[in-house]
Amino acid sequence: MEHGSELSKTVATFILQKILLDDHGLAYICYTYERFKSVTSVLQSMVDSLVREPSGRLLKHVVRCYLRLTDNPRAKEALNRTLMPEQLKDGSINKMIKQDDNSTKRWVQMLQRNLSNSKNTPQQF
Repeated sequence: MEHGSELSKTVATFILQKILLDDHGLAYICYTYERFKSVTSVLQSMVDSLVREPSGRLLKHVVRCYLRLTDNPRAKEALNRTLMPEQLKDGSINKMIKQDDNSTKRWVQMLQRNLSNSKNTPQQF
């Protein structure tokens, strides 16, 4: 996912998104911290590449992956503590969202809201 054209990155991220949207896929990825950390590391590199070379299509799938990860309490806590890219936390990624892309705007807002509503009780992996 980290190498290749924008299209190959978008397709790979879309596949990851589909895995995460399945309850069993989300549970599998979040079962161990190592798996979860591997996935978030790759997603972080996608965000970093988006800063250098913006792509609305890729951004949409990356945001959906992070949003789905917040459905798992342990993943949500880990993202809230240290693993969420600053660009998604502080909203600076919003500059890359096209004016007419309301769904991505809404997903970024939901992601930020999910993280801000995170319980203060730590979850352990």
